[in-house]
Amino acid sequence: MTEKKSNLVAGSLVLVVEDDHELAENIRLELQAVGHLVQVAETLTNGLRAARSSDAAALVIDRILHREDALSIVEVLRGEGNSTPILVISGLTSVDERIAGFKAGCDDYLVKPFDVRELTARVEALLRRGNESAIRLRVGDLEMDLVGRTVRREGELVNLLPMEFKLLEYFIRRAGQTVTRAMLLDDVWSSRSLANTNTVDVQIGNLRRKLDPTGSRHFIVNVRSVGFKLNADH
Repeated sequence: MTEKKSNLVAGSLVLVVEDDHELAENIRLELQAVGHLVQVAETLTNGLRAARSSDAAALVIDRILHREDALSIVEVLRGEGNSTPILVISGLTSVDERIAGFKAGCDDYLVKPFDVRELTARVEALLRRGNESAIRLRVGDLEMDLVGRTVRREGELVNLLPMEFKLLEYFIRRAGQTVTRAMLLDDVWSSRSLANTNTVDVQIGNLRRKLDPTGSRHFIVNVRSVGFKLNADH
């Protein structure tokens, strides 16, 4: 069991939201040195977008970005049901400020200045703690096993093709959030060249039928003129 957890932690993608280029680079190099993949964003907007669209296993977010409080990112993600572990780093050292961080939804709070080795140790602790949620995704009676590549609805196996599995994972990670066709083409198909085709609608139709053969559950619904949404209450 220990070896399995170690393999899951190693190579995990960590999103670092930091506007200090030198600090971001030091964090990136240290995390990469112990085997992690690292993505860096430098603004609130880009950080939130990356957190929503990437498959990051953990987030490292600087509290103040260009004089804005990045706890807003934490609050938005938690409000959307995103449970990715978050480490906030900050020069705001008071107990009240740290409490504010935890109330916003962060999992750990590291005060500056710090040794990047400690940051890495804290990130890996969060990754180990979050292994179970990283292995299995659940929304209502839908359960997805990311290691076994299986999906169950009310305990019954649902046989999905690879693209259907990838599409459902994208929706589950954003349960209750409206996603557009452009988001799906960019993040699931990695291609805007399919924009003028019905590829998205066909695949979603296939997925709907497999998840809900009777048509009574409406797991994935259309949001008129915007896109689609996986109902979080199913």
